[in-house]
Amino acid sequence: MNKLKFAFIAIAISASQTMWAGGLLTNTNQNVAFNRMLSREASIGIDGVYSNPAGVAFMSDGLHLSLNWQLVFQSRIINNEFPLFARNQNNNSTARKFRGTAFAPVLPSIQAAYNWKKFSFQAMFGVTGGGGKCTFDNGLGSFEKIVGETAAGVNKLAQTLDKVTGNRLGLSSDQQFGKQGTYSYESYMRGRQYYYSLSLGAAYRVTPQLSAYAGVRGVYAMSNYYGYVRNIKVGNVPLYTMLDATKPNSSDIELNCDQTGVGFTPILGIDFKTGRWNFAAKYEFKTRMRLKNESVNQLPSIGNLPQTLAVKFVKAGMTPEQAKAVLTNKTVTDAMKAIKDEFDKKIGEATGEYADGKTVANDIPAYLAIGAGYNPIDPLRINVGFHYFFDKQATTYQHREDKLKRGTIEWNAGVEFDATKKFTLSAGWQNTSYGLTKEYMDDKSFVANSNSVGIGACIHLSKKIDLNVAYFHTFYSTFNGDKTENVGGNELPYKARFTRNNSVFGAGVDINF
Repeated sequence: MNKLKFAFIAIAISASQTMWAGGLLTNTNQNVAFNRMLSREASIGIDGVYSNPAGVAFMSDGLHLSLNWQLVFQSRIINNEFPLFARNQNNNSTARKFRGTAFAPVLPSIQAAYNWKKFSFQAMFGVTGGGGKCTFDNGLGSFEKIVGETAAGVNKLAQTLDKVTGNRLGLSSDQQFGKQGTYSYESYMRGRQYYYSLSLGAAYRVTPQLSAYAGVRGVYAMSNYYGYVRNIKVGNVPLYTMLDATKPNSSDIELNCDQTGVGFTPILGIDFKTGRWNFAAKYEFKTRMRLKNESVNQLPSIGNLPQTLAVKFVKAGMTPEQAKAVLTNKTVTDAMKAIKDEFDKKIGEATGEYADGKTVANDIPAYLAIGAGYNPIDPLRINVGFHYFFDKQATTYQHREDKLKRGTIEWNAGVEFDATKKFTLSAGWQNTSYGLTKEYMDDKSFVANSNSVGIGACIHLSKKIDLNVAYFHTFYSTFNGDKTENVGGNELPYKARFTRNNSVFGAGVDINF
């Protein structure tokens, strides 16, 4: 019975992982100027403290400051189909649609630079990973799938016991577990994750055309995962009666897990100007992150299934010896072992990462950005860029990164035009392609290839103050994660289609002192 208990705990913990707001934990939208143009790798501006730090050295002497606020909406949609879903007492369809909503009302960032002669001293604060919370009010498909599988296993065990005992307890009757393996439950999942970053560095103009940058970023990760599973029932039997019949909440599970960690990474950059062209590159080394778990979980009362059944057998008129004979019968022990084996693998995958006091690997991948900018006429600026994230070289729990085909590739382009002395209009596009595989993808943590479109404006309020406003939307593709699941020796199709929806509003003020 311990394995059955841990199966449900595993569901609660692993399902909460999908709440993470940042896919592979690298957020490049650190300034509203990026949001309105989506390609700033070769731009010269205060936003370059993140996107092109070497280029900031070409700005005028003095203090430059950028204050940014973003409002982020995201939904995550998973469409599942599984034969056992038809046994849900509250929804007998085999198809499910699970929708999670993420909302970050305040995603701040600050960039500052002080230029003196050939030097540029720079600092940045922002949320470079995560950045919000996500809630699944009805759990996830992986959750219900295991509940359904558990119900099927319990039902099979009930029929086996009735056969061995001559139906002494009537466990497979409609008044108890039944013969269909039907089930019901209640669940809720919520996750929050923020990776706060502080960067410090300096750039130097080597020549009038060439500058170089070196810096370091410190990252503090802070996450919380909360969820519960309540009122689990198989047939007409509340699960708690098989654990501790005196406590109606003995089968309820509540998870409250905090994760924290600190990491540091060097950053290098270069910028080269020639005529109306500007070329730039930045490389962020891998950030080694080790997250420490602090978990305070409400776990079900420990119940021993053989002992619980022994008591029920005695109450039904058996002697203790007869009850023991039943529970040691090979057919019965094989049925119990089948339940254990069904969940052993899932339990190991889901529970190990979130054990209280455990330290787990969750590196932020190294990141290469290359950009080119062209200024064909004074009012017009055109940028193109390329990003590569070295995801396969970033260590994660149980080396999940090995399941990826490659790292993430991004292409982007943007244009801005000085429509008047007061208004600069801009627009841009970005394509993101992950090296995904079906083995990597699941509803506990998923991403999907996408195209983003951004629009916005820079309003020149005065010679020293600019106001940036922007909106960008991300259009995600649908990833086919269909698999098969072995349930009691039978291969059952488990269909899973993953997609997202993302919108970001932003406003920022740039000040030149």
